[in-house]
Amino acid sequence: MGEATAGGRPTARYRQIAADLAARIRQGEYEPGEALPAQRDLSAHYGVTLMTLRQALQELSDEGLIVQQAGRGTYVTPVQAAYRVDTLRSFTEDLREQGHDVLTQVVSGAMRRPPAWVVDRFGDGGGERALRLERLRLLNGRPAIHQVSWVRPPYAATIRDRDFARTSLYAALADAGVAILRASERIVPSLLAAPAAGHLRQPVGSPVLVSERTTIALDGTAVVVDRAVVVGDAMEIRAERAATRLSVRWGAVRSPVLPGDGRPGGDAP
Repeated sequence: MGEATAGGRPTARYRQIAADLAARIRQGEYEPGEALPAQRDLSAHYGVTLMTLRQALQELSDEGLIVQQAGRGTYVTPVQAAYRVDTLRSFTEDLREQGHDVLTQVVSGAMRRPPAWVVDRFGDGGGERALRLERLRLLNGRPAIHQVSWVRPPYAATIRDRDFARTSLYAALADAGVAILRASERIVPSLLAAPAAGHLRQPVGSPVLVSERTTIALDGTAVVVDRAVVVGDAMEIRAERAATRLSVRWGAVRSPVLPGDGRPGGDAP
């Protein structure tokens, strides 16, 4: 029989069970990624039928506290990093603010002639040699983001010798006197291909998110064209929406081409 609420009406038994399990999860009795006891064990513990127990688990699933995997069991939702799209900041700044340990490894940094799709994003004058900066982001010790950034001249030569393992690209540009106005970003789901798969230590064909960002300076010049491949189960995307802060437009997804052939999504090392 349900307990009475403040309004005098009984609380359904499955809601009581859901509340108890939620409290135990939040108190750390069950840690992120840990399996809950089997459903039969939980139903026996609470003295209810499997149907009632499953209603409780559905409540927790709807709240995002647990994930149920067919044939494997029920798990506390693992902690995921959130990539916010409502701020003009770097991946590293976003993730460190959330308390994550982020390490940047510089794979390469050299002056090169950009591919046609990057030149197109840069516009006039973007066909000259630019800085190609390739970095790998480790999130809590795990390779999570493979990122290639192109910086247009003349800023490329100014910042090419900076230590990008310790300094963000935005910070280096700010030091060079570049005032960033805005960035246009497109994020789509795709499948992982070589050579990024090797850097991320994931099988080819694994699900990933691909971010393509063009950063615009105060004078309207596109100064950075950036492409990042994010391991699919490493991060989630959140947006804080307000009338004056973020506009979101839905459209048909066109997956970028991944093999390295100079087209968008094909920027091989």
